[in-house]
Amino acid sequence: MPVVFGLSVVIALTAWEISVDNIVASTIQGLVLTIEILFIIFAAIWLLNTLKHSGAIATIKNGFSNISNDRRVQVIIIVWMFGSFIEGASGFGTPAAIVAPLLLALGFPAMAAVMLGMMVQSTAVTFGAAGTPILVGVRGGLQSPGFTELLSQSNITLPQYLQIVTNKVVLLHGITGVIMPLFMVMMMTRFYGRKRSWKEGLEILPFATLGGVAFTVPYALAGYLLGPEFPSLIGALIGLVIVIAAARQGWLVPKKSWDFDTKTNWPDSWQGKLHIESEAAGTSMGLLKAWAPYILVALFLVLSRLPQLPFKDILGALILRWENILGTPISASSSPFYLPGAIIILVVLITIVLHGMTRNMISNSFRESIRMILGAGVVLIFAIPMVRIYINSGYNELGIASMPVAMAEWVASNVGAIWPFFAPSIGALGAFIAGSNTVSNLMFSLFQFGVAESLVLSTSSVVALQAVGAAAGNMIAIHNVVAASATVGLLGREGETLRRTILPTAYYLVVVGILGVILVRWPDLFHAI
Repeated sequence: MPVVFGLSVVIALTAWEISVDNIVASTIQGLVLTIEILFIIFAAIWLLNTLKHSGAIATIKNGFSNISNDRRVQVIIIVWMFGSFIEGASGFGTPAAIVAPLLLALGFPAMAAVMLGMMVQSTAVTFGAAGTPILVGVRGGLQSPGFTELLSQSNITLPQYLQIVTNKVVLLHGITGVIMPLFMVMMMTRFYGRKRSWKEGLEILPFATLGGVAFTVPYALAGYLLGPEFPSLIGALIGLVIVIAAARQGWLVPKKSWDFDTKTNWPDSWQGKLHIESEAAGTSMGLLKAWAPYILVALFLVLSRLPQLPFKDILGALILRWENILGTPISASSSPFYLPGAIIILVVLITIVLHGMTRNMISNSFRESIRMILGAGVVLIFAIPMVRIYINSGYNELGIASMPVAMAEWVASNVGAIWPFFAPSIGALGAFIAGSNTVSNLMFSLFQFGVAESLVLSTSSVVALQAVGAAAGNMIAIHNVVAASATVGLLGREGETLRRTILPTAYYLVVVGILGVILVRWPDLFHAI
């Protein structure tokens, strides 16, 4: 990322003849966005470490293991549902970092744990961290003079446009994501089962379908009715209640339980160097008390985002603005108390009191979180400013189109009306490189918008395809694979994980691409749905 940032500056100065002031202003604007994202990441990691040191994670783990001994059922509950909830609350690769060690503690092979942790970063990702990929990624990626002018001409506001994009995203994800829990189970039985069998995974089709529908239906409704902050959170919470109740009653669950082969027969490549030891093992905590912080995160986020309540206006009242940075048309602003990070920090403080944590527990959780955030910071501190230079390149001395618009014009002239099929792959490419749906959207949303405009296609549909493709790309995002592998002591074998997760990624991109063509060419079919 530092190299790419440097190359972007060189291209901006030479080929686009952008002034030094504009480049510096774009960098400052990018750093403001970087601080916002790092604040959210830090809050999410601190909450996780707080729960680890208080003993809540150990209680949550035990609660999951007591529901069913069938590993296939555990995957649907822990990976698909709980992982999607963590994605909705935290995002930024956190689900894999939480789910992988949790699976390892339950007796899953480390390699299988990482693969499954990566696969959950798909359907839920577009609305991860309370909608950050839409509210920060798409919003920040689209904001440009040309886009603002088009909105004004169409008599539509930016929030209204984002809601239209959200409506299309939940529909695309809802259709494509229904079979993801079945896909997860079949991947596990095929690559890590005793018989290496797809069929053993297919046996759980009824329960897996329930898991898919139980998540995607409330997920889609939340997107339509409440906006981009809530689909993953609400879909996962409602889905968790449904699938746990069904598993406890044995509804739709295969009569014969499935498990891995004995550990002594596992290949060495399946096993990591980490052996999970529960923090605060001596503490005794009720399941509701352990889950309370996550419930509070969901509750507070919902309350703070509903326009009918006063909290949204109160939290958004403080806006830090820097208009016309260095005398340029470029500005930066932030509403720190409205960011999801502020909500999560509040929950951390409540948790410290609720769980009766000692000063030593608090300091350890805080120090660990600071160490973890440094790695993400090094990447983002170059990635986001690079994206802003790329987007703001329309402010140049030559009067030529910005870089994403120039790319869009070239693509439009060479690809044509079939572009909706390829649009998700661009989003996936951005996530693969940058390790983030949000950064991919920041990088390519304006490009996708420009292609759609040049081809006279629905811009909101193509931007939605970008957002969905970027979510699918998280399954092969290099940074996320490294982070998940590190949590189970499996560093150095990321290529093996990528060779597995490319399969569900390809499925997602092909299906969404086909749906995208239908969405753009025959929109009435989707309106009927």
